Amino acid sequence: KSSNCQVCIHSFIQRCKFAMVVFVLYMKADLEGVASVGVVPGANFCISVKNPLSPEDEVRENVVIDSSELEEREAVRNSLRGIDKEPPCHFAVKWEGSPMRSTIQVLTTDDDLKKKIKNASRIPRTITSEDNGNFVPILALECQGLEPYNFHPIGSEFVVTSNSGEKFEKVDLSEGAWNEYELGSGSTSLSNLEWKFV
Repeated sequence: KSSNCQVCIHSFIQRCKFAMVVFVLYMKADLEGVASVGVVPGANFCISVKNPLSPEDEVRENVVIDSSELEEREAVRNSLRGIDKEPPCHFAVKWEGSPMRSTIQVLTTDDDLKKKIKNASRIPRTITSEDNGNFVPILALECQGLEPYNFHPIGSEFVVTSNSGEKFEKVDLSEGAWNEYELGSGSTSLSNLEWKFV
């Protein structure tokens, strides 16, 4: 009996360690001449992640996630159900000493977002001119066994629409600011960019 209890307790601890947690990326910017800022569907995202259970601050920096392509799923041993498949994911890493991979899935569908994010104010959306200078949720990551802690723009993730209706595709925000000038309508810019995961 005691050995069965130990197996159950070990299994419970492993499940807790690898519980699914949704982290939301927020963006803040000063907007000029901007009607909206959105995330490009299927874009690549560059982030840094850490092992939340590592006392040595085990990290992977500047990993690129292709949100249009799922990783190949691995089989994992479950002490209660035998062999399972990993959940679908866009990124996976195996920390030292870990029995299974830690994963990230980029949540994109309305159904997934509404089902997995209970607080509607955390659901990613397009930034509008009314959001000037405020943090806005733009991306949701369902994480298992890891925690994102930094976002690094790489130049293809965002689309900006100016007040005049002109659309700028794959806007590069890697310098912390962006600007375009139109003769008819003047400047369209984003500045004082900040990012945070919550």
